[in-house]
Amino acid sequence: MQAKLSTMFQSLRVRNYRLFATGQLVKLIGVWMMFIAQDWLVLELSDNSATALGVVTALQFTPVLLLTLLSGRLADRYDKRLLLFVANAFWTVLALGMSLLVITGLVQLWHVFAFAALLGVANAVETPVRQAFVSELVGMPLLPNALSLNAAVFNSARIIGPALAGLAIAAFDVGPVFLFSALSSIAPLVNVVRMRPAELHRKDLPPVGQRDQAKVVDGLRYVWRRADLLLPMALMSVVGMSLFNFQLTLAALAKTVFNTGAASFGLFSTALACGALTGALAGTGRRSRPSVWLVLGAAVGCASFGTLVGLAGAYWLVVALLLPTGFFMVFFAQAANQRVQLGVDAAFRGRVMALWVLVFLGTNPVGAPVIGWVAETYGAGASIWIGGLISLAAALLALTWQLRRSGARLRMRVLPMPRFYVVSPTGE
Repeated sequence: MQAKLSTMFQSLRVRNYRLFATGQLVKLIGVWMMFIAQDWLVLELSDNSATALGVVTALQFTPVLLLTLLSGRLADRYDKRLLLFVANAFWTVLALGMSLLVITGLVQLWHVFAFAALLGVANAVETPVRQAFVSELVGMPLLPNALSLNAAVFNSARIIGPALAGLAIAAFDVGPVFLFSALSSIAPLVNVVRMRPAELHRKDLPPVGQRDQAKVVDGLRYVWRRADLLLPMALMSVVGMSLFNFQLTLAALAKTVFNTGAASFGLFSTALACGALTGALAGTGRRSRPSVWLVLGAAVGCASFGTLVGLAGAYWLVVALLLPTGFFMVFFAQAANQRVQLGVDAAFRGRVMALWVLVFLGTNPVGAPVIGWVAETYGAGASIWIGGLISLAAALLALTWQLRRSGARLRMRVLPMPRFYVVSPTGE
């Protein structure tokens, strides 16, 4: 057991990665608390409008849609450590400004809209750089483990943050939650400064002269020629747009369907995050690039359980179903991410990961307003199960395409219980 735990957390032995992970954990706890407080504030300022929630989500992710590919070019040209510091500093200043507006009672709905858009700009720069920076922190042998631990850090914060936010909002209102989020974002700034540049793994980077010639269009062409990268990205774009809107849909489900308070809404997010954390830890032992079949199977599981969440009519059943939904959601996203990261050349990593962030987060501006409208018109449950069915159709279509392309066969045989497996001539 001790050896297994040591293997699970082996990337934490690297000092630079340890600083990176701890800084991210502190910041992300505050970020998730802020997201809960922001959603609750929007509902209060807009008379429980799910459409307003959808607009905030769209504004938050629109800069990702517009700027992420340019950020990937920056990541392939300049020092990622410096870029991370600048983006996080911008985030801290914005969060402090917003917390002052909320605490003083001057906040209006348009302030929240503007804040969400500006935070989206910081996120559009920081996210692809952070994704590409992980390989420099630990090197390629430890990259699968480090990526899984990144997901574990993200979902640990997702468990702690909403739970704390629900209690804090009930006890102190939303203002102190925004202030804590702003202060927590200082942690990654301090830890980035404390890193040792000499211990970064940068030997696989191309010479500076070649980096200066890095173009966005070259990264797009590179992915287009690589079907093994294109498939997980295309599938993620559909699932991300139609199903990965739980920040919006769970808030609407809690308040408009089950008429719960902030603490109970936090339980929805915590249940989803508990399953997500389990899914992230399940991938920490991975040593090689995930197969395409693992990615597709996880996508089917994610879409199936997501559909059931939307159809559930009881509060306790939603909480129970959010556990496996969270597991498959992160297991799918992490397997797809690792399949992309472990299959890309170092010279293109920044631009390819920017494209990954674009399909993972940048599709939200397209899906969020539509999902918000569906939730307000037909109910929050419908907005979830419709997205689940769209995601399931996309996953099954991708599975069919991959089976035909590879010449593999899908079989079922009965052992003690039914099991599905794929026979592939290529061994994937």
